[in-house]
Amino acid sequence: MSADLPPGIRAGVSLAGWTTYRVGGPAEWLATPRTFADLKRALDWGQDQGLPVTLIGCGSNLLISDQGLPGLVISTRYLREVIFDEAAGRVWAAAGVPLPHLAKEAARRGWQGLEWAVGIPGTVGGAVVMNAGAHQRCVADLLVAVDALTPTGMGMGLTADQMDFAYRYSRFQSETAWVAGATLQLQPGGDPVDVLAATEAQLAHRRQSQPYDLPSCGSVFRNPSPRPAGWLIEQSGLKGYQIGQAQVAHRHANFIVNLGGATAQDVLRLIHHVQAEVERCWALALHPEVKVLGTFQPV
Repeated sequence: MSADLPPGIRAGVSLAGWTTYRVGGPAEWLATPRTFADLKRALDWGQDQGLPVTLIGCGSNLLISDQGLPGLVISTRYLREVIFDEAAGRVWAAAGVPLPHLAKEAARRGWQGLEWAVGIPGTVGGAVVMNAGAHQRCVADLLVAVDALTPTGMGMGLTADQMDFAYRYSRFQSETAWVAGATLQLQPGGDPVDVLAATEAQLAHRRQSQPYDLPSCGSVFRNPSPRPAGWLIEQSGLKGYQIGQAQVAHRHANFIVNLGGATAQDVLRLIHHVQAEVERCWALALHPEVKVLGTFQPV
């Protein structure tokens, strides 16, 4: 199989360094395209080899099995093109652009609308897939269009109305297609000093209230009504609860952090324990935001 291997594809690469949890076994094959032509070649190769294909961004919001993933894993983290359309007040960003980077770039231009996104540890692609949000704002509020790819590498354009957006949901969670880039509508014309200050204030607030000092996936659970998941977990007495080296964070109970030697299995066991305890205490089911990939032992 390696004889016709396209450039940038490697075998047996540990995925722990490609996720924000710093856990996960090897990818059978890992592709790290730096251009859309590279991405198309990787998809074509995976299709020719009959391999299952998994796309990841910066690896946040993911829990990858200690056994790794079969087939071809493609990381979009090096696809970072950004185009600001001054006339339309729109920005197009490739899937691998980190959302905090895009928020700061917009702020430096005095463009408003992305201040809330500066502390979200994900890429544009992942943010579209999850309809990421914070502070009562979300991607659906800004999205104009999405450029997507099918497993055969064919392009597909979608408008915001075609995305089936809901709370932490888009159509990409129920069909096999991947975000290549997205166009967002922002508000140009603001004072860059003011917009950047507002953006930095959002980041400072998140850093004070969330555990940025240890590996995590971001928020683990979706917020049910009427109480947020973090409150329910904390009131269930679970702050600091630990399985192996995975711990419910002291700073924010909707985070599970890796204390340094956690396995993916530790994290999944802790997720299930938190769900069971919250259901026992509050008769409420917590649903994970984190996407679990690969094969795990029964918990």
